[in-house]
Amino acid sequence: MAKWTAFPYDNSAFQYSPATLKKHWARLHAGDTEPWPKDAAVVAAWIHFHAGEFQLAYEAGLAAGSAGTSVANKAQAIYANYLEKKEKAKLEMFLEVAERAAAQQAEDPKNPNAYYWQAYAIGRYGQGISIAKALAQGLGSKVKNALETTLELSPKHADAHIALGAFHAEVIDKVGKLLGRTQGADSATGLKMFEQALKLNPSSAIAMIERANGLVMLEGDKRMKEAEALYAEAAACQAMDAMECLDVQMAREELED
Repeated sequence: MAKWTAFPYDNSAFQYSPATLKKHWARLHAGDTEPWPKDAAVVAAWIHFHAGEFQLAYEAGLAAGSAGTSVANKAQAIYANYLEKKEKAKLEMFLEVAERAAAQQAEDPKNPNAYYWQAYAIGRYGQGISIAKALAQGLGSKVKNALETTLELSPKHADAHIALGAFHAEVIDKVGKLLGRTQGADSATGLKMFEQALKLNPSSAIAMIERANGLVMLEGDKRMKEAEALYAEAAACQAMDAMECLDVQMAREELED
């Protein structure tokens, strides 16, 4: 396997031991409601993930068997989204995550993150090939169904609320409100999802960023000031791990543009 691009920022603040990871677990996983692992090998994989050692986290997750699937999927999906430079490799990674998550659903149908990572990966793949193309291939309903299942299994899954909000916003932004309805997209539901995500995970930079984007997509320039304030808030967030650091950096870059 090709060597993945290294995490480009200082990660010294994100080096956890099993004990310190356990102490901060609830805060670090407020987004995905992932339970504390029973298996020490899976804990080790998560330590790599939070430090931004995404390839090591992915490999350690796969080596740990089915208990490590979620950390492998998260590591590969987050890496592909933020750090993979080649578009073809990025899309292939998303398809791999979606496939692995589908297999995980068959094996562990009550695991919310089996559905969440499938939705995330298909959604990002769809953005890569164009939303219009993705909708024509029926990927929109796959994303929506997987996210709704995630929330049925874990109603406090903040990341699924964010992703479902983004689904409604992006579909309406690309095809309009009328055609959006045929895809099950609705402005009011999208706005409510973003709001709920921030209630569940108030320190989440990505929830602020996605809500800002969603407000502008759904309601246009009249929400621009609010969106800019959300970006500024996201840029000022205190990152507790590598993934959060990437979110905060993204907000800062957006503000500089």
